[in-house]
Amino acid sequence: MEIRGNHKKGRILLSTVSGVLTTKEDMIRLFDKAVCSVDVITTKSFQVSATEGNRPPVVTSPKEGDYGNSVGLRNPGADKAEEYIKRLRGQGMRALLNISLAGNRKEDFLSLVKRFDPYADFLELNFSCPHAAAGFGASIGSDEKTVREYVSYITNGYKERKSMLLVKLTPNVDNIAQIAKAAIEAGADGISAINTVGPREYYHDSHPILFNKLGGKGGASGEWVKEIALEKVRQIREAIGDEPVILGMGGVTTHEDALNMVHSGADIVGVGSAASTVAMKDYEAFFSAIKTGNEDSRKYQSRDRSNVTYVKHKIIDKYIYSPDTYILTLDGKSECQAGQFVFLWHPEYGERPFSVAKNDPLTFIVKVRGEFTSALMSVNVGDDIYVRGLCGAPLEVRKTKKAILLGGGTGIVVLNLLASRLAENGTKMDIRLGLPSHEAGKKGLLEDELKAFGSYRIVSDEGVAGRVIYSFDKDDVDEETAVYIVGPSVMMKKASEHFLSLGVPSSMIFLSMEKMTLCGIGMCGECSCGGKLTCKEGTFFSLEYLDQTGAEY
Repeated sequence: MEIRGNHKKGRILLSTVSGVLTTKEDMIRLFDKAVCSVDVITTKSFQVSATEGNRPPVVTSPKEGDYGNSVGLRNPGADKAEEYIKRLRGQGMRALLNISLAGNRKEDFLSLVKRFDPYADFLELNFSCPHAAAGFGASIGSDEKTVREYVSYITNGYKERKSMLLVKLTPNVDNIAQIAKAAIEAGADGISAINTVGPREYYHDSHPILFNKLGGKGGASGEWVKEIALEKVRQIREAIGDEPVILGMGGVTTHEDALNMVHSGADIVGVGSAASTVAMKDYEAFFSAIKTGNEDSRKYQSRDRSNVTYVKHKIIDKYIYSPDTYILTLDGKSECQAGQFVFLWHPEYGERPFSVAKNDPLTFIVKVRGEFTSALMSVNVGDDIYVRGLCGAPLEVRKTKKAILLGGGTGIVVLNLLASRLAENGTKMDIRLGLPSHEAGKKGLLEDELKAFGSYRIVSDEGVAGRVIYSFDKDDVDEETAVYIVGPSVMMKKASEHFLSLGVPSSMIFLSMEKMTLCGIGMCGECSCGGKLTCKEGTFFSLEYLDQTGAEY
């Protein structure tokens, strides 16, 4: 694929952008195999060591098409990244691969370039992240002298490089053209631009939304940065000439946007935030529409903004179930179904995703696991709290005569809405919950609600972890039985193995995969599970699908 000089031909080549969608192995594989209108796949920015990034909220959308984000340089570190990049390359790839790299020392960048060069078509040096820690990202790319120094050190320190070296620049400077020229003169093959604009602050009800060390500031992306992006790319092209490659991005949503980016000087056009509003089944059609102009790409974008809208509720009840588990009841109600979830946001503590225990009144069961859930335990009746969502998708329930519902831990929360859905089909239910021995004899969470749906039984561990799993035998299942398992991953894995041994086919065993979820809108890619995003496709997956895709569970 000829890249250099493509901007003069007027041909549109598309790329994903770092930090959006193709941030995990399975999402890269999905785009490579199924989204063939994308010519270049860009990874998350990898560092020498793993980084957690910023605490959520990490994304907001002040209005349709406009976003603010502060994900940060969250990544698995070079060791794990190389493992899966090597695996992807070994399987063969259709698309060109742009591996993004980040560091705060030129020595780290050189190390990463040497490490990932064998697998890359492009190596993108992230000199532009606006909300990274001090010394990273825009701290490097805002200074012409520093950019020249870093790029020279890398190109002179590794002359055997086979991949094209791109430098990703921040738009938040007045001299981006001079900085780009310095990078090219120091040996870079091209420029990637722009990263997000800002950072700036975003508010809801006078509260800062984003949660980071920059005081809630985050970079702006989407349609409101489109003109800035075009102008910056135009300035860069004028400064560096026609030979170096430019990967241009910023607000691209339509075929016209992509053409304008090419006419401004981009050889490759990056599409990022706009894709977050597109259903996964429509990814190829959306990117194809941008590339060819054969139809309006906007027809594939959802106008539903519930997953980016905060709704204020009041806490009307707080019940301490155990030292590490409490129940919060809010005023109002929801229409959540099994497979969907929402985010609870407290302006002082941040936000996290939660399954809904009951829709009316809106009820959540919270287990203390980390900083947010610990802090949330201090709320009181009468306090305000915000809900964002719905996220995910309702489970498409198999119509069977019988269903087994097995729950462990606070995964039990999901079973109430699931049982309600199964009851609509007239399904006979066998519901069993596992409890640790120290809670034996205690009334189960949602016990009254679950008892109303069918046979209900609590099995305590009594020193045997997951003892409830082995309370099922062959007499409990037949060819008309579907099995739904919700709980910790170790428990779900053991339960799956047990039901397989009882003769239940993997296509009839369903697991609730509560993956790490950050943005909840289909942007960051963190919740990918076998090439599906739980924030879009829902949390339930058949064991058959998980095994076929190699997803971890």
